[in-house]
Amino acid sequence: YTAIVSERHHRRLSDMVAEARDSGADITEVNPANETLGVSDRKMAPVLVRNAGDNLRLMREEIFGPVLPIVEYGTVDEAIDHVNRGERPLALYWFGSDSANRQRVMRETVAGGVTINDCMLHLVQERQPFGGVGESGTGAYHGEWGFRTFSKEKPIFIQSKLSAGGLLRPPYGRTFERIFRLLNLIT
Repeated sequence: YTAIVSERHHRRLSDMVAEARDSGADITEVNPANETLGVSDRKMAPVLVRNAGDNLRLMREEIFGPVLPIVEYGTVDEAIDHVNRGERPLALYWFGSDSANRQRVMRETVAGGVTINDCMLHLVQERQPFGGVGESGTGAYHGEWGFRTFSKEKPIFIQSKLSAGGLLRPPYGRTFERIFRLLNLIT
């Protein structure tokens, strides 16, 4: 398993899972070899969480770890309502083969990115931008998008001494009067 970035973050993830377990959510740790993993080595097996209440931290905060809350719905309307009721998610995962419903979810929800029939793979696509929207972040990175996000263009404008704009600003002089008379003759 990949190591979690820090002991503090490992504890944060473990606390989220413990809170979900204590609240009655169904927890499935995907650890077929039954390895002993913990804070000291910062390793954590993937954890699936079903039936987690909306009030739990893992349903309100970005997780950034191998913990996946699974939210099941009876209808597509319920799923769309759930996504739109909260803050804009960094990622949305659609599982299914019904293209009409999939297109409807894509059209009627807003998320930083979407992976269809898998998890997180939109993150590693170098030819697509990755980033959030609204509360989940702004901007994007990868390729050209990353270059533009993390670069700052420095616009520079130099006004020439021979500026026609100066003729249109007060105080008006003889040149302005001549141009004005010429324009009146033309129109």
